[in-house]
Amino acid sequence: MYLYNAKIYTMTGEPIQKGFVRVENSKIAEVSPQPEGMEFSREDFNCRGKLLFPGLIDAHTHLGIIEDGMGFEGDDCNEQTDPVTPHLRAVDAVNPMDDCFFEALSAGITSVVTGPGSANPVSGELIAVKTAGKRIDDMLIRRVGMKFALGENPKTVYNEKETTPVTRMATAALIREALFKAKKYEKDLKASKEDSEIDPPEFDMKCEALLPLLRGEVRAHFHCHRADDIFTAIRISKEFGLDYVLVHATEGHLAAEILGDEKARAIVGPIICDRSKPEMKRLSTANAMQLSKNGVKIAICTDHPVIPVQYLPMSAAVAVKAGLPEDEAFKAMTIYAAEIAGISDRVGSIEKGKDADMVLFDKNPLEIMSRAKMVMVDGKICFLDK
Repeated sequence: MYLYNAKIYTMTGEPIQKGFVRVENSKIAEVSPQPEGMEFSREDFNCRGKLLFPGLIDAHTHLGIIEDGMGFEGDDCNEQTDPVTPHLRAVDAVNPMDDCFFEALSAGITSVVTGPGSANPVSGELIAVKTAGKRIDDMLIRRVGMKFALGENPKTVYNEKETTPVTRMATAALIREALFKAKKYEKDLKASKEDSEIDPPEFDMKCEALLPLLRGEVRAHFHCHRADDIFTAIRISKEFGLDYVLVHATEGHLAAEILGDEKARAIVGPIICDRSKPEMKRLSTANAMQLSKNGVKIAICTDHPVIPVQYLPMSAAVAVKAGLPEDEAFKAMTIYAAEIAGISDRVGSIEKGKDADMVLFDKNPLEIMSRAKMVMVDGKICFLDK
């Protein structure tokens, strides 16, 4: 199948002013400028000069784990009975029948990272999923991270329960304790495999869940708004050799040069919101611009349902209005988001060999009146606005 007569934003270079994409077996097989006189069949899709982008990616949401309009019954985001829950798996809680999956898809958002919230210092596993499908197992791209939370959220939740942690010190200590235990567990496992006379450690599901993180197979996603919490995330990551991502980084603009020197990655958002709690009091729409200008690779997120997921392009537009270059905003919703999430081998750009996830916009997606006219996921047209 060909998508032709398109202005193609590949995210790997300058746009192809008039080109085609050939799709085979759910993958992109070819991307090329379109020769004059090239013929196409009735099964091919005429883009009629519209703008073809990679499917957009929201790198931090709670899509499907907090269901729309369901209240407590549909809220499986925070297991507030234990502050250390690395063994929780988002795949067991995300409901793809939630209407917001279709709202994401019809807005051109074809992949999201979703998972537990920030009540717990160690919250659980994050997953990257496609937004088209009925069974989460079939929509799963891969497990991508372990969620940690610093600052106000764990303090507030557990202060109300009159139990640890009620300070930033205790929050960090619980994270360190869990990581130290997992490191020792791994050491003991290795020793038992190398020496048959050494008994393996008693099975510990929490430690098992942290092993992929310690081995560098997934990233640590730290919820951190305040600058001091951002630096605690970096400090802990360095102590344990973690590959980390800063989630929210609301006060990142106050220390953008330092974060650039650290070669940090940040998922910025929510942007279209008020200063709803103390740790967000220095929220600035210029945060993305300041971080990007200082060399921090950024993605833009909605933190759905804080901001409905379909407003990801609008969030990027607000960042552009505050000074973020337009091409950086496009990348913050596509290739940068994919790289930060650890899924850029599959999605984020229109390149040969990647998943055929694409969205056709009638105009610049940063314009409020733009519409997704066609959305393709894994080579299938899943949404068509006629």
